[in-house]
Amino acid sequence: MTPSPGRDAEPAGSPARPGRGAVRRGRRGGSPAGRTDDRRRTFPAPAPLPPGESAASWWGNAWVEALEETALDPARLARGRAYAGRGQVDAITVTPGRVTAYVHGSRARPYRTEIRLRTLSDDDWNDFLAAAAARPDHIAALLDKDVPHALADAAELLPAAGDLIPDCSCPDDGYPCKHAAALCYQTARLLDEDPFVLFLMRGMGEREILAALAHRNATRSAAERNAATAAAPPTVPAREALAPRGLPALPPPFPAPAHPGRPPAYPQAASAPDPLALDLLATEAAARAHTLLVSGSDPIAELTVWQDAVRLAAAHPGSGLTASTRALYRDLAGATGRTPTELARAVAAWRQGGMAALRVLEEPWDPPAGPFDRARPALTAADFPDFRPWRNHLSTSALQLRFGRDGLWYGYESDTGREDWWPRGTPDADPVGALTALIGR
Repeated sequence: MTPSPGRDAEPAGSPARPGRGAVRRGRRGGSPAGRTDDRRRTFPAPAPLPPGESAASWWGNAWVEALEETALDPARLARGRAYAGRGQVDAITVTPGRVTAYVHGSRARPYRTEIRLRTLSDDDWNDFLAAAAARPDHIAALLDKDVPHALADAAELLPAAGDLIPDCSCPDDGYPCKHAAALCYQTARLLDEDPFVLFLMRGMGEREILAALAHRNATRSAAERNAATAAAPPTVPAREALAPRGLPALPPPFPAPAHPGRPPAYPQAASAPDPLALDLLATEAAARAHTLLVSGSDPIAELTVWQDAVRLAAAHPGSGLTASTRALYRDLAGATGRTPTELARAVAAWRQGGMAALRVLEEPWDPPAGPFDRARPALTAADFPDFRPWRNHLSTSALQLRFGRDGLWYGYESDTGREDWWPRGTPDADPVGALTALIGR
C-alpha cells in the first residue's frame, strides 16, 4: 500500500470548523500548561494479541467487522492478525478521524500506518449528547466505560463496512495491507478498555463530552427549579387544617423492579479497596436483595463458602479468559484454599447443572440397585459396551457417565489415558441420551 498525498490532512468527509451555535470543541493547537490535549491521545505499544482473540466488547467487534467486511484478501487479514500476535505494532496515536502507528514488517524500518474515518457533524454530536443527558443510566454507563446500544444508534458512532480507510507507507497495494490489519486488531483492544477512544476518533474528546453533559444537566436542573418556583404554593384554610380527622390508609407497596439495580462506578485509587471487588460485592448484594424481595427466600444462604465461590465465578462470562475473570478466579481460588484449575472444573460442573452437578463432581457414592444397574445393558444395546463401573461412575478411557442422586446422568470427558475428568454435555435421565449429547457436541 503506497502513501497517499496529503497524509496529514483531515480525512475525506470531515466537517468544517463548527459555526455559531454548534457544539464547542477543544482547540486543535497546543493545550494550556498543566493540561493534556483532549483531542490527541497516544497509547503505549500494545501487548501481543493472544491467539484467537480480537475484541471483547460489542463495539470493539463492530470496529473489527467494519474492516473485515471490506477486506479484499482474507490472507492479508490473517497475516495482520499474526503481526498483532507478535507485538509488531508500536505506540498508537488517536486523533479525530485518524488512528496512526508504526508497524514493523519484514524490513528494518517500520511502516507508518493509519486508519481514517469520518468525524461526526455538530448535529450528530447534539443528538448523541441529548440522548445521553436524557437518561441518567446512560451517563452512568459511559462513566463505567460501557456504551449502551441506544447511544451508539443515536449518532451512528460505530463504523460500518467501507467507513474505515486504511493507508500505509509499505509497497503492498492490498486493501487493507497486513500492517493496517494489525493496527485495526490492536485498536479494537483499545476500544474494549475505553470507549471514549471511539468518541475521540469521531471528533470529540472525553473531557469535552463530560463537560457538555454536565452543562446540559445543569441547564435542565435550573429550568426545573425555575418552573417549581414560578408555581404558586398551595394553601389550605386554617379551619380545614385544624379539623379532627383520622389517618388515611397506607398506600399499597411499590411493585418489585423487574431487575436488580446497577452499582455505582468505583474509581481506582491507591488507598481505596479494589474496585472490581467492590463492584462484585455490590452487584451480588443487589441481586440477592432483589431475589428476596420477589420470592421471599434467599437460595444463596444455604451455600458453603466454596459453593458460593463457584457460583460467583460461574455467573461471570469468560471462564477465566479475560484479565478481569482471571483475577476473579485467582482471588476466589486463593480465598477458598483451592487452585484456579479446581475452581474452573467446578465452574464447568455448575454450568452443567447447578448445585446438583457440583455434588456429582465432588461426591462419589454407591447407588442402590435399580437405574444404575440397568445402565450398562442399555449402553451395550446401543453399541457402547466398554464402560467399566466404579461406585456411581461408568467409564471408558476418554468418556465417563456419573449417576447423580437426582436420578440424572452427567457426562464427563478426559484425554485418553489421563484421569483428568471435566464435566461436559447436558444431564439426562437416560444414560444413552446423556452419552449421545456428550459425543455429539
